[in-house]
Amino acid sequence: MTRDSPASVDDVRGALARNEYLADEGLATSIYLAMRLQRPLLLEGEAGVGKTEVAKVLSRWTGGELVRLQCYEGIDASQAVYEWDYSRQLLHLRALEASGSDIREDELYSERFLVKRPLLRALSYDGDVPPVLLVDEVDRADDEFEAFLLEILSDWTISVPELGVVRARVPPIAVLTSNRTRDVHDALKRRCLYHWIEHPDFERELAILRLRAPDVPDALARDVAAAVEALRAIDLYKPPGVAETLDWAQALATLGTARLDERTVETTLGTILKYREDQERAREHGLRELVREAVARGA
Repeated sequence: MTRDSPASVDDVRGALARNEYLADEGLATSIYLAMRLQRPLLLEGEAGVGKTEVAKVLSRWTGGELVRLQCYEGIDASQAVYEWDYSRQLLHLRALEASGSDIREDELYSERFLVKRPLLRALSYDGDVPPVLLVDEVDRADDEFEAFLLEILSDWTISVPELGVVRARVPPIAVLTSNRTRDVHDALKRRCLYHWIEHPDFERELAILRLRAPDVPDALARDVAAAVEALRAIDLYKPPGVAETLDWAQALATLGTARLDERTVETTLGTILKYREDQERAREHGLRELVREAVARGA
């Protein structure tokens, strides 16, 4: 498909749903505009709400290669853009010396010895379908790298001193994600379209369960969606994300659970809450009350 293929927001929602991602209207609108305007899309939200999955689904939908750059503290151009394969260059030098051939510096710094990292791979892509560039957890990178990234996203070019300027023939579909461990600078936000992804409400989480975990009985799926909604209302350090909801529902179904009960929630609590402190908070809230509310809500 081409970059301007989606004709409407509904087209985007339908395509995402066919690829097992249920987006609300706000997210679908942001994706539609990012594709039509060829602008990067910055997604923020709690961990586990499906930010990274957006890029994966866009790759499946468009057929474009998913090029992922995982950010971390201290990341620099050699990990993100390119580096030279010094081992191969050295072997090439030794081969030339052994054969008595002339050594030319420009031959050493040619594309055959260039190791393309994610940003350069995304910009130098020459296929018919643009890749999907995922810059994951950009908030973990430092200020200097963020400024460097902004320069690239502004005009879709990268300078390789030995080779010249690499300019994207067709800009990639760029998705940046942030868990807000720190604030992303305003300059980068201005370059991007922005959307905050919330945890799904009961109805959408139930729809996700039915789509992604069809083997889970419907009554159990309703109980799980309601219980997760109740857990997120507690003051937890790490509220459960959609991935944990799916894991919990599938674990309960594997155990042969038909409806939630206090004992089953207690024995499987580590599937949905991954911090001991959060498990204690859930117990203090009252697992029996949680189950009672969930079963009533899911009925």
